[in-house]
Amino acid sequence: MSTTFTYQWDTPKYKGKTSFSTGLFIGGKFVDGSSGGTIDVVNPATGQVITKIAEGTEKDVDTAVEVAQKAFDTVWGLKASGMKRSELLWKLAQAMEGVKEELAAIEALDNGKTYDWALGTDVAFAINVFKYFAGWADKIQGQTIETDERKLSYTRHEPIGVVGQIIPLLMLSWKIAPALATGNTIVLKPSEFTPLTALRMCELIKEVGIPDGVVNIVNGYGNTVGAAISSHMKIDKVAFTGSTLVGRKIMEAAAKSNLKTVTLELGGKSPNIIFDDADLEQAINWSVHGIFWNHGQACCAGSRIFVQAGIYDAFLKGFTERAKAIKVGDPFGVGINQGPQVSEIQYDRIMGYINSGKEQGATVHLGGDRHGTEGYFINPTIFTDTKPDMKIVQEEIFGPVGVIIKFEDEEDVIRQANDTVYGLASAVFTQNINRAIETAHKLQAGTAWINCANQLHPQVPFGGYKQSGIGRELGEYALTNYTNVKAVHVNLGYRLS
Repeated sequence: MSTTFTYQWDTPKYKGKTSFSTGLFIGGKFVDGSSGGTIDVVNPATGQVITKIAEGTEKDVDTAVEVAQKAFDTVWGLKASGMKRSELLWKLAQAMEGVKEELAAIEALDNGKTYDWALGTDVAFAINVFKYFAGWADKIQGQTIETDERKLSYTRHEPIGVVGQIIPLLMLSWKIAPALATGNTIVLKPSEFTPLTALRMCELIKEVGIPDGVVNIVNGYGNTVGAAISSHMKIDKVAFTGSTLVGRKIMEAAAKSNLKTVTLELGGKSPNIIFDDADLEQAINWSVHGIFWNHGQACCAGSRIFVQAGIYDAFLKGFTERAKAIKVGDPFGVGINQGPQVSEIQYDRIMGYINSGKEQGATVHLGGDRHGTEGYFINPTIFTDTKPDMKIVQEEIFGPVGVIIKFEDEEDVIRQANDTVYGLASAVFTQNINRAIETAHKLQAGTAWINCANQLHPQVPFGGYKQSGIGRELGEYALTNYTNVKAVHVNLGYRLS
């Protein structure tokens, strides 16, 4: 019998209580892992263990896949109408709305995200994603294709079946919603660092009436549960959000097993280009948001900030003032803008990059050190005087660390911006609309923001070029990740002799 996690908040931002199971969620029930093992969940603000969750194994993935396949064959897939799937997705969004403050508090507790951001951005966005794909569930349709009068040809977009998903929490709605809308069943592994909101969501999934076995959550480590999902012979599709390194391993496992289709949303090193004629104040404000939102733990973070020479000094001065004003501390504190990094592993990784920047000769213009004495806090950090081949310029840091680089002309900055293995997002700041659009078109990235940054919408696709991933999340494009297209030929008049 799985254990229950109970927690009481009494903070300036949130006062309330939560209580839910910490087991694996398979077949509509919480169960212990087959090995009996557990995984510690740590509060990144203190470094202290707050609870333990059941640890899944390959055997548990096998069980979940079997249950998911049965659900697909009997109560979901082509057995559940699009209207019914739409109704259940909408109900799930409404259920989330009813406990949104609790979900935000859980997210802030095990993720370190500030409560205000968790509530106003992450949870609100997740709710809207479920609502958006609820609207698509009864509109999954093919085409009637004209050939000639003696034949009827048409296509059907059919669910793939059991799909595997390996994700950090923020992406849960991005993965589950389109998969369910198109009629698939799911075996999902949440991040072992931030699993609690996903487990609380299981109760909501059960509560709204989504049939048992349609959504299964298997907690565990990447090298066990993640590997089992990626290589499982009865999972025909896997979707992953995370690092490019792990994405490579998942793609390799998918290829070596049953050639399952793969959707990958991976790392980034996004360029943020500020031309001389930009609205300086707005460019500064958006650039600060672009790199320091979510403590820099965003795959689309604008971590390479290119500023044209004519306004470089003024931009650096204003950016520094704004960055210094960021208040780092307890995610539930009043006026806090930045909480801790998600884990000790990530904290150490970020500090390693900061040390690399110092050793390679870059100037620490701001920050470059830890904040406080406990937890995994890092002060907002900016490097200047960098060189193109430095690790802090080339590699994804996934933390509150950016570089500000001076450039002279448009050709020069386009070359520098595209000098990366990544291609997830980009931003351009200029009041010349022709220059803005031309530059956006030249950038090798799946998203280009003009005079803004980190703007996402459920109806707009998101994904990368190059080593930033395969496929697109969100919008109508996401539906193609979860359907097989079948061509049907009906003979109406052809006769063979």
